[in-house]
Amino acid sequence: MMTELPLEQVRTLLAVVDEGTFDAAAAALHVTPSAVSQRVKALEQRTGRVLLQRTKPVRPTESGAVLVRYARQLARLERDARRELGLSGPGEPTRVSVAVNADSLATWFLPALTRVAGLCHELHREDEDHTAALLREGLVMAAVTTAADPVPGCTVRTLGRMRYLPVGAPELSGTQLAGRSLADALPEAPVVVFDRKDDLQDAFVRRLGRGSAGPHRHHVPTSEGFLDAVTAGLGWGMVPEVQAAPLLAEGRLVLLAPGQWMDVTLYWQQWRLDSPALAALADAVTATAAEALRR
Repeated sequence: MMTELPLEQVRTLLAVVDEGTFDAAAAALHVTPSAVSQRVKALEQRTGRVLLQRTKPVRPTESGAVLVRYARQLARLERDARRELGLSGPGEPTRVSVAVNADSLATWFLPALTRVAGLCHELHREDEDHTAALLREGLVMAAVTTAADPVPGCTVRTLGRMRYLPVGAPELSGTQLAGRSLADALPEAPVVVFDRKDDLQDAFVRRLGRGSAGPHRHHVPTSEGFLDAVTAGLGWGMVPEVQAAPLLAEGRLVLLAPGQWMDVTLYWQQWRLDSPALAALADAVTATAAEALRR
């Protein structure tokens, strides 16, 4: 059985995934598309598995994701070793890729990045229930996620709980919800959701004993835009406490269910590597989360 994984083939696989096509990978590697194809096929034959979905853009299969993650970890270790040996180019930045949900990005996460000098950050925005998938596929080195179980090859730290409040504009509360119980009114009231992965509003309605939020849905896929849509009266929504608090104080939003909320526990997952860059970022993220999130 051939168990060796030639670095040239593994790095070529990574280039195809990153660039999205065989032709683009060939240009990045300064070889022909035929050479890229041959290397990938040779690696598939060596492992006995299909490693890529030949789509546009190309995506790794489950087996391919394992090798993509391996390739990124090798690249990270090589860069760290070069830096410690003084072989890095002058001013060459240390790049770290992280998956983070939009609400964290809009509230507490960016200040964490300012605590770490010398890093170049590549952020991937994704729903917190799905950021771990990017980590599993090897597309990022770390992630803010709701997944408590570690992705293979990763470590987990608890960050804290982000609290969401059910809120709406005063005019929405006065017209759509007036004179009715919340359990009866919310399933029929217009609602704002982040995207089709966003289950938070539906989960809150289920907690009230109903099936889901209503069919009159506005999809607003930015944290700031979501807040603006709720404040403008397009519909009700679950808004992070830190964003809702000043608008509640000003009377521009009202609590639909005083004393009720939903907490989402967030975790930090990262590669299990002895990488100074990742360790420094993890410490900064954990410290900032301790200040911003509920314990």
